[in-house]
Amino acid sequence: MVTQQSAKTLICVVGARPNFMKIAPVIRALREHSHSLNVVLIHTGQHYDEAMKAQFFEQLGIPEPDKDLEVGAGSQTEQTAEIMKRFEREVDEYQPVAVLVVGDVTSTLATALVAAKKHIPVIHVEAGLRSRDRQMPEEINRVLTDQLSDRLYITERSAEQNLQAEGISSDRVVFVGNVMIDTLHHNLPHAVKPQQTIPGAQWSIIEQAAGKFCLLTLHRPSNVDHPEILEKLLDALGAIAQQIPVVFPVHPRTKGKIEAFGFTEKLKLPGIICLEPLGYLQMLGMMAHAKLVMTDSGGVQEETTALGVPCITLRENTERPITITEGSNTIVGRDTEKLKQLVSEILNSGGKQGRIPEYWDGKAAERIAADLIDWLM
Repeated sequence: MVTQQSAKTLICVVGARPNFMKIAPVIRALREHSHSLNVVLIHTGQHYDEAMKAQFFEQLGIPEPDKDLEVGAGSQTEQTAEIMKRFEREVDEYQPVAVLVVGDVTSTLATALVAAKKHIPVIHVEAGLRSRDRQMPEEINRVLTDQLSDRLYITERSAEQNLQAEGISSDRVVFVGNVMIDTLHHNLPHAVKPQQTIPGAQWSIIEQAAGKFCLLTLHRPSNVDHPEILEKLLDALGAIAQQIPVVFPVHPRTKGKIEAFGFTEKLKLPGIICLEPLGYLQMLGMMAHAKLVMTDSGGVQEETTALGVPCITLRENTERPITITEGSNTIVGRDTEKLKQLVSEILNSGGKQGRIPEYWDGKAAERIAADLIDWLM
């Protein structure tokens, strides 16, 4: 247990866009609930698109980082090493009482490793999620970060079972709910309507479809790095676009692979609306107004469940099973025939609506702040 005398600075870490949505409500709650705790935000620079970072920080109301480590591009190994080297200097300077990490990106594990090696308590927000797929780099990050953590905040009760199976004592685990949903609730009134995001000529395609559209996000290496898999998905996309317009904000990585494999023409079919990557408020508006969403993103699975929008996950597994058992999510993997069939069913019957899971009420960060301040003090 940390003593009151040492409770001075808490370092919070972000490194990639998924982290931004998770850290915003946590920092807001910590600063509202405790004036004796100095909350320092460090951005590792793992995602190095400065314009996108600035857009997310502004839209989400995240204060500018106290430090930006500017790690930049590199393999996962290179990024991990560089983050650890640069973060260690910040830990030595700030002498924090604890380090708080969120999610499952490279920065999450790298900074947790530094803290643990220096015997500084690690706090993990969004702990215990498991896909059981060790081919996913995020799964390795999740498992190892949880083993290093002293306080683990979970989004769903099944996460505690995962942690217990890995030998983590239940007295280190606290069920608080989902901070991603805090951010969604906080920002939903400010979400940008799709017609304000989609150019006029392309919006007319959606108007002709009575305002209905499907939203697609696609970025995981397992889907976009293999030409045969990506081609099948893009061919299915063309078939689906004949039934309903598909809005596709193209991730830079995905765009690069499509161009490298010579698939650019497949996106020029009628009904496929390609956009540049969107800010959070634009993306939130898209999800809220979509007839259905197709994705390989974990966060989108959660957000669509909170919004009650049918979601089709283009992966063989999910680390967020509650989005299937209680939410609006269905997994089809890479079975494009099953994908097209499910889209047709949703268009005909309305699709799976699900219900809101326990503690997905917009107050998870408040629970974290209350517990964490008490634990630290």
